[in-house]
Amino acid sequence: MSAKDEGVVVNKQDDRAAASAAHNFDAWLDSLVESPTPAPVLIETGIVTEVADGVAIVSGLARALADELLMFASGVQGIVLDLEPGHLGVILLGPSEQIRLGETVYRTRKVVSVPVGPALLGRVVDAMGQPRDILGPIDAVAEHPIEAEAPSILNRTQIFRPLATGLKAIDAAIPVGLGQRELIIGDRQTGKTSIAIDTMLNQARSDVVCIYCAIGQRGDAVARVIRALKDGGMLPRSIVMSAGDEESPGLSYIAPYAAMTMAEYFAAQGQDVLIIFDDMTHHARAYRELSLLLRRPPGREAFPGDIFYVHARLLERAGQFGPDIGGGSITTLPVVETQAGNLSAYIPTNLISITDGQIYLSPQLVRKNQFPAVDLGLSVSRVGSKAQNRTLRGVSGNLRVTLSQFEELEDFARFGTRLDDATRARLARGTAVRSALRQAERDPMPALEQLAVLVAAMAGLFDQYSEQDINAAMGLVRTAAQQELADIEQRISDNQTLTDDDQELITACARTALASFAGSADAEQ
Repeated sequence: MSAKDEGVVVNKQDDRAAASAAHNFDAWLDSLVESPTPAPVLIETGIVTEVADGVAIVSGLARALADELLMFASGVQGIVLDLEPGHLGVILLGPSEQIRLGETVYRTRKVVSVPVGPALLGRVVDAMGQPRDILGPIDAVAEHPIEAEAPSILNRTQIFRPLATGLKAIDAAIPVGLGQRELIIGDRQTGKTSIAIDTMLNQARSDVVCIYCAIGQRGDAVARVIRALKDGGMLPRSIVMSAGDEESPGLSYIAPYAAMTMAEYFAAQGQDVLIIFDDMTHHARAYRELSLLLRRPPGREAFPGDIFYVHARLLERAGQFGPDIGGGSITTLPVVETQAGNLSAYIPTNLISITDGQIYLSPQLVRKNQFPAVDLGLSVSRVGSKAQNRTLRGVSGNLRVTLSQFEELEDFARFGTRLDDATRARLARGTAVRSALRQAERDPMPALEQLAVLVAAMAGLFDQYSEQDINAAMGLVRTAAQQELADIEQRISDNQTLTDDDQELITACARTALASFAGSADAEQ
């Protein structure tokens, strides 16, 4: 083929390619004409007019809704708390130092949500559910809003199963049931957090999932809790949420709601959940700070008028639920701090009326080196006694009577009055029983060991020992009970009532265990 013919062939190929491209372009134009017009995207924006420590005032978002999540141009998120004519009161979920006047604010049309699912177990997260450890991202099942309606009465059932705390003073005298809301109340440094952590550690003997929500706590305090859970083998079945005092008060405000949302996921799967709020005093102060900065009218002790509703709508989400909503349970142990033992302060009285009982820790008992410093006279469980194990129920009544009579005699004996032999014997018995209720931190006891120690104390086997020797004597009784009382342990598992023969068997076992201890003590003397 000549060069002229080859040029003709190439020109024809170019013409066909151009015609094909023109046809494709026409078809593309026709498809655009025939396709529906995309809906316009509406982006509502506002601007920041005021900024304070933890809050911001935003104008220009007339359609924003209450509790809606807003996004600031700097990346900080906020929640609409106040709807006022012409402006919004927003609580910030990040450092207010990053917010600038005139900054653009965007609506998200969403509420605050946190991740939920089994992947959270063993993790340390913040109030937004983001990891604070070095284990990488969390593979969550879904994200659920932190605010939810409490289950109705028809979706709840009777509390009928005990929650074993591993503490003699609580399990025997102030029992807690699965699904109960039991308040832990006391002054600073009386052991409130220790009781909560020991209760979590005792769940290593059960299938209960634990959540520890630290509100306004120091970082070193939260680190000690994490270490205790890790050493006790409970961290893989626990979630630790921390909203520290160095963070925004908005995060402290939403933290318990976020923790409750995580608990509700497990309860919906039929699991039992124990959640600790440590503590609600810091939560109330954070909400008061936000409310005052937003210029809400102050009420009693400068708290806003809706502080009761803030706590009630949180704690009402706990309970023992029916099979229609999963059949699980959420047990809450909120912690609240008192000042100089003032139980009639605003926040403590609010929480006492919301919960199903309280465990009061007395500073007087702390000064007597009585730990846990549980005051059985001011502590009460309005629900847990119905779920208490029947074997422990057999000794709880006599325990309360013995201690109450002893406290009256102890006050009377301070006057130096000459006492008869019977009164001195009752004082010795009361001292021994109170000493038997002592328990070291991070040493939760199984129900069998608790029962053996209490029966031995009520039988007077510890009356002859000094307070220093009772701890060693209790150790011998605990060891003997584990080795020789397998039948009693089975009766406890079967939730059977303790008979007189059972008590005699426990007493005989304890007396045999203490015989060698008494002999060695005599030899030393």
